[in-house]
Amino acid sequence: MQSRFKGKVAFVTGGGSGIGAATAQRLAQEGAKVVICGRRQEPLDEVVTAIQQQGGNAFAMKVDVSNEQSFVQALEQTAKEHGSLDILVNNAMAFSYGSIEDMTTEDWHSNFTTSVDGTFWGTRTAMKLMKANGGAIVNLSSICGELGTPMMAGYSASKAAVVNFSRAAAAEGAVDNIRVNVVVPAVVETPATAGMLSDDTALKNTNRLIPMGRVGRSDELASAIAFLASDDASYITGACLPVDGGRAAVLITAMD
Repeated sequence: MQSRFKGKVAFVTGGGSGIGAATAQRLAQEGAKVVICGRRQEPLDEVVTAIQQQGGNAFAMKVDVSNEQSFVQALEQTAKEHGSLDILVNNAMAFSYGSIEDMTTEDWHSNFTTSVDGTFWGTRTAMKLMKANGGAIVNLSSICGELGTPMMAGYSASKAAVVNFSRAAAAEGAVDNIRVNVVVPAVVETPATAGMLSDDTALKNTNRLIPMGRVGRSDELASAIAFLASDDASYITGACLPVDGGRAAVLITAMD
């Protein structure tokens, strides 16, 4: 394994499971000091323990990204205690499911507080902390933000907002060597999708919609995030990288 992040401090939101946990593990394996946050302490501690057992350096902070003060303080504390903030991965998300007709205003807003507001708060704070030495911010969108998704209008709108916000942030941050990029997954095996993918018929139908014939793995998303966070991507900013097995490239796939 390379050591692309030796001496770097990384902060990963939603780091207790799925893509966030895999990303934290990958960054730590490559030498980063990693701070993960989430709303539940137990899964965070499990990820930290796993990283430490592999010889990595990781810390957990119980933080709700939808709370501005709590999130901003966590980032500022990380930079103060560990000397810098070099990488931020805005991975935490929340969504509601249901038709537009039945969606309440509260349901609609619930899709934005973590995914959009949290990404804004995190990016704004990180840009201030990275101003002197540069850094990399990787925001997580979704294929739902690229393609219309029935019953997920709020989530789709919030993830589309993440994309264009990130482009604007990239344009502003470039002068200070702060790169802002987006990773765009489709269906990935995570605790959030476990219920849907546990049904054999649903899994089969989902796989058939993906040119590569299978859903993604969290470690595959982590590899893409690590690339964009690394100096290997030193001239890439404002980009949206689909990591979806080709799903967004396909207009339609014939079904038997």
